[in-house]
Parts: sequence; structure tokens; C-alpha cells
Amino acid sequence: MNDATLAVGSLQAQPGTKVRGTRQADLGTLTADIPVTLVNGTRPGPRVVITAGVHGGEFTPIEAAARLADLLEPGEVSGQVIICPVANPPAVYQGRLNVSPVDGVNLNRVFPGDPDGGPTERLAAWLFTHLVDGADVYIDLHCGGIDQVLRDFVGYRLTGDPDLDKATAELAGSFGIEDVILGLTPEGGNSHAAAARRGVSAVLVEVGQLGRRDEATALRRVDGLLKALRHLGVLDQDGSAPAPIREWVWSGGATAEATGLWYPEFSFDADVIGEVAEGDLLGRIIDPTDGTEHTVHAPADGRIFYGMHGLTVAPGKELAALAVPWNPDTAARADTFQAPGMGAGSDEADPRP
Repeated sequence: MNDATLAVGSLQAQPGTKVRGTRQADLGTLTADIPVTLVNGTRPGPRVVITAGVHGGEFTPIEAAARLADLLEPGEVSGQVIICPVANPPAVYQGRLNVSPVDGVNLNRVFPGDPDGGPTERLAAWLFTHLVDGADVYIDLHCGGIDQVLRDFVGYRLTGDPDLDKATAELAGSFGIEDVILGLTPEGGNSHAAAARRGVSAVLVEVGQLGRRDEATALRRVDGLLKALRHLGVLDQDGSAPAPIREWVWSGGATAEATGLWYPEFSFDADVIGEVAEGDLLGRIIDPTDGTEHTVHAPADGRIFYGMHGLTVAPGKELAALAVPWNPDTAARADTFQAPGMGAGSDEADPRP
């Protein structure tokens, strides 16, 4: 029997109970109410933390996390599950952007945070201290934001710890998502990278695009989470076999070098975003004042996993993220891969992966 109390601050769930509430995070100049659901199973098992709403404008992950919190019953759970559907309230409720309206900082670039830093750095530290630290498994849910087309994928980081990397690879393959993208190092400020550095089996799950909140995508996301929880032994197995996966690594990213109107050459349908070769035309940025055209070319070979759908762009805005099939023989040559930039669609990669 599980006899351990599950607690986030003063919010506590005894074995065999489910408790919902909010915890207040002190961000220095303001506070944020963080919603959490604690599901404490009746049998021993892993502690799994699931977050969504790290970015604003990504609605389907929030919807899926909320649905999962409704579905899980303690009597069916082995171990403990902590679900936080809105990890970044300022960005979700006020900005609906990747960056917080409080300080202009992208939360998924500053993990594990700084309790003495700015508001978003403090929020990252709060999330790690109260949710992620002490977890066995961490699943961070994302999707293509309101101006992003994106192919579904799961991402994780290689740490060099064979047991941890094996467990995380198996977790990444359990969601029923065909494409898995490996980060070649655990460095950087992404949530799952920071968790991996602390020995937590951590993945990023990107499902859906354009921030859409539709029933089919929400159900697909919840189904993937249930598959992962069965794989982890949190829920009883249903006898289904894992789906085959394809492994990739980032090969490059294209960013805007001018302000203007973006006209991509690739499809807006994420299911048919195709392969490009280095030097291929990705699109054009047109200056609305005088019609000056700036062409954008692929910096490397690869499949486009993320593409900018929005019309208006400024220098530094990520336009596309490219990945190539994973070949273990390249593992010792991580510096040969140019990671994508700062867009939410490439959360698997930092500016320096």
C-alpha cells in the first residue's frame, strides 16, 4: 500500500484521495496563483508531474491537462500524479504569448530559475521547488502557438546517464507519437532540460498547432497521456503494443533578418510540411513600405517541424525549425548541428542546445 502524503505547500492529498487547489507563488513584485491537482494513488509507484500553460496562446495542452485531472481516480493510480494546467498565469491569462507580459521573459528559457531573480525567473524556481524536484518523471505539454504550424513530436535530452537516457527514450516512445526529437545535450533553460540535469526522466510533448482548442486534438492528447501513464505503471496496462517511432535531431533553424510581411513557400498544413535541402527557398519577407524583398533560405537539410504562420515578423523571429533523422554515429559531433532559435515550436532546443 502507498502510505505517503502528497503535498505541494500546504495543499495535501492523503493516499487514495484527489485534491484540487491553488498555491500562491511569490514573484517579487507580484504573486501568481498556480492551480494544481494532486492524485495520490492507493498503491506505490512513481511520482509524475505534468505541466501545461508554460506559454500563453497554447490552449490544447491546458485543455488536455484539465481533462486528465478530471479523469484520474486515486483508486486506479499506482504512485502519485501532480497536474498543473496553467504553469504561467501571467502569460496564459494576460499576454497569450510565449513571453510574460510582466517582464518580457520566456519562462521556458530560464529553468530551473532563480528565487532571487526577476518575476519569471522566480516563477521557474517556484515550479521546480514545489513540483519538479522530487519527481521521478516530468512531462511538459506544449503545442504550436497562435502563429505557428507544427508537426506533433516528443522531445527529450541526452544526459550521458545510460539508465536515465534509456528510461526517457522509452517514455518518449510511449505517447503514440511517431516523431521523437533528441537534444544532444541537457544544457539550456528549457523545463525538460533542467529537469534532466537533476536526474528526472523528462520529456517535452508538442501536439497541435495554431493554439487551436479542438475536440479531436484534445482527445488525442489525453489518449497519449494515458498511454504514457500505463507505460510508467501508474495506470494498469491495456495490452496494447508501443507504436513505432522515428528519431530525429535538430539540424538548423531560420530566423527573420528584417521587419516585414512573411510569405512562406512551405505549406501551412503541418501534416504535409516537407523536406528541404540546404539553400532551398523557405519564403520571403516583404517590406510593406516599399516592397523590398528579403529571401529566406534553409540553413541546412532537414524536415520542417515548425513553421511561422503569422504574417508580421521582426528580426530574430523564428521562421522554421529543421530536423534530420538521428544517426548515433553523429553523437560525438554535437557541435555540427545548428539548433533552432527561440520560437516555442522548437522548445526542444535552446539558442545553444
